[in-house]
Amino acid sequence: MKIPEARGPVSAGLLDLLSGQPDADPAALANLHELVTTQLRAAGDIVEDEDFQLALFCLYELHYGGLDGVDDRWEWNPGLLGIRQLLEAPFEESLRTAARACSTPTSLPPEETVSSDDVAAILFELAAQDSGPSVSRHVSKRATLEQLSEFLIHKSIYQLKEADPHTWAIPRLTGRPKAALVEIQADEYGGGRPDRMHSAMFARTMRGLGLEDRYGGYVNSVPAISLASVNMMSLFGLNRRLRGAIAGHLAIYEMTSSRPNQLYGQGFRRHGFGAEVTGYFDEHVEADAVHEQIAGRDLAGGLVEAEPGLLEDVIFGATAVLAIDGRLSSLIMHAWENSRSSLRAAVPAGL
Repeated sequence: MKIPEARGPVSAGLLDLLSGQPDADPAALANLHELVTTQLRAAGDIVEDEDFQLALFCLYELHYGGLDGVDDRWEWNPGLLGIRQLLEAPFEESLRTAARACSTPTSLPPEETVSSDDVAAILFELAAQDSGPSVSRHVSKRATLEQLSEFLIHKSIYQLKEADPHTWAIPRLTGRPKAALVEIQADEYGGGRPDRMHSAMFARTMRGLGLEDRYGGYVNSVPAISLASVNMMSLFGLNRRLRGAIAGHLAIYEMTSSRPNQLYGQGFRRHGFGAEVTGYFDEHVEADAVHEQIAGRDLAGGLVEAEPGLLEDVIFGATAVLAIDGRLSSLIMHAWENSRSSLRAAVPAGL
């Protein structure tokens, strides 16, 4: 991914540090650690903080495709991992606060008797309670061509590396939940066909609207909450102790995907786009209707049957998705309803 533009002192300090060689300047690393500590003391809600979310996004990106020109040895630099943990702690707490504010099941079964069907029922109940503003209905019936492009830009921050954050969970699982996750991910990665990888299909959709399809091409354009939605996945996926949360995240993602994607496809067809553009959404209408059962019962449910103590984390992962993505939807819809762009920066030429 290209180096993004800094959004404040923390991201500026991080990007400056990453431009050098690991261990070449211990003082600079210590100074950044101190800066992060100081900035966090004065911070509000880290979920919508532009500076902190960009810094976290860049730190996580070292574990994915990396940043252009940044030495790969930074990925496991102990001092840099310490800085990431400084940012992760308040981020996780903010996510837990947001999740607690969501509608939660009226009661949970006793951990010692909970079944995979119980877990799936809880997750389906949560999915049915999702009452956030409907971007999908707006896209289906009213979105302008410019708004369709903005919608894709927001989604591109994750969809161009779709499935990768959840894949971190595979080696953390065993038995039934592991097999379930591999089954889901095999579909996400195209079943061995590169052109059918969901990330590749989404890239074709972007090209169909004249957008840049390189991963991270629009990081500078999206607001903090868009980054937070993706950072949440990385936090859950990269921390083994949160394996329940990443399972709950994927389950609710699949359970709330099929109908919205049907509406998205309708919106793009309304503007005259054909299968090359709508194929990504059409694929998810069918695939996610199957995936939601596998993710709810076999992945999340199977995990809780094997490790009952993870039930609360599964619920946390699911409710955090509803909370954070609901805030993103609210931001987008508020902008569109007031005839404004939902992006924070001008989109590069080519839109």
